[in-house]
Order: sequence, then C-alpha cells, then structure tokens
Amino acid sequence: MRKENYIYLYNDSFISLLNLIIILLSKKIIPYDIKDTKYQANLFDQTILLNIEDKNIIDSLVKKFGNNIFNIMYNVYISNNEKKELIIYYFFKSALKYKDKVIYMRNLKCVSESIKISKYVTSENHKYKGFVRFKEMKNKILYAEIEPVNDILFKLSRHFSKRLKNEYWIIKDVGRNILSIYDKKMFYLVSGREFKLITNELSDEETNIESMWKLFYNTIGIQARKNDRCRMSFMPKRYWKYIIEMSDKV
Repeated sequence: MRKENYIYLYNDSFISLLNLIIILLSKKIIPYDIKDTKYQANLFDQTILLNIEDKNIIDSLVKKFGNNIFNIMYNVYISNNEKKELIIYYFFKSALKYKDKVIYMRNLKCVSESIKISKYVTSENHKYKGFVRFKEMKNKILYAEIEPVNDILFKLSRHFSKRLKNEYWIIKDVGRNILSIYDKKMFYLVSGREFKLITNELSDEETNIESMWKLFYNTIGIQARKNDRCRMSFMPKRYWKYIIEMSDKV
C-alpha cells in the first residue's frame, strides 16, 4: 500500500463513496483524506475527483460482507463524524481481510470507532421513532419536523412508510433542509429549496387538540416538583421546541 497526499472527492452518495474506496484499495492507495464534492478545499489541498455510481455494488457488498457489516458502514456514513469517510475506508479494508469476523477485532481503531458510531446512529434513530410528533394540516397531510444530529431521515422514513402506510405525510429535517414526502406508496427525499411548504395551516381539529393538550398538561403539572435538569437528562433540550407541551418553554 502506498500513501498519497491527495484528498479524493466523491459525489455526495454512499454508492459513490463505496465505489471510490474499492478503486483506492484495488490500486493499493492510502489516501490522505476522502471528502464529498461539497468539501471546501484550501489553497494547499491537492484533490482528485472520482465520480462513479455503480449501483450494483450494494448487492455485491451485502453478499460479500453480510447485512451487519454493511449496515455498520452505512450508519457511519450517515453520521455527523467529520472523519467518517476515512473510518469507512479502513473498516472496509479490514473487512476484506477478516470477513464477518471483523466486528470482533475491537483492538483495531477503525473497527471500534465504526461500531461505536453505528450504535450512536442506531440509538438516535430509535429515539426518533417514538419522538416524532405529526400535526394534521388543513389538507389532511401529516407534517412533522425533526432536527437530528445524524442524517437519519432516510432510515426514519422507512419506518414510517410501514407505520403510517395509509396516510400522506411529510417529515422535514430542519437542520439539513431536507423533506421526506410519502404518497401512500413510497417516500421521496427532496431539498427544501426545491419544495415550497406551508406549515402554519393546521386543521381545526389539530388546533383544538393542541390547545386541550396544553391545558391538560399545565393543569396536572405540580409546580413544586418541576425539575428541568432531570427532564433534560431524559429528553435533551434540543427536542423541546418540537413537543407541543414544551414548545412555549424554549
């Protein structure tokens, strides 16, 4: 393997990244870094763009490594870790050597990091499955906003496409300005810049339910037992503005 001082760029997709890694490994190249095309290079960076979109790579890798190892790599990819591409590169390299036994090689930094990141992403996705709060709009579409640390909108949408398969719904990742739109058949991820959405027109029933719920919540609450520090240990404050009873407290 030879080390290079180049930063290799890939199109902003998991498939493109996997294809790039395969090329680098086949040529026995250890890159200085790997970034997507949104990366802002500085004056001294040397970059090489390799944009390959062979979609057959997914089935091939699942067959080669198994679902568990493939899912770990995908979870690392959708994480907010700044070095995720290099972590996947070294984990992929180790998986080629150790096959399905790689997950037991915790002494390897790339393996321990990958598993740790994957668990963090899985945990956040699981929390949002129960946390997402849909509101009914006047057009009967269910709408919800989330602001996750990791890019879990696709995974979350797969869950709700089964959980609410007979409803029209939209979930917006506010931080990334991406919307998932479900039409009772499948969901589509679109940029918020390309889709104009009116979110302040709640149905009359939704407005009444929210008002009654806030009244109920404030009525049964015991002021003397209020403990925001304890509350935040169970539900971080960044979630509060998307919860009906807490939105006024942010």
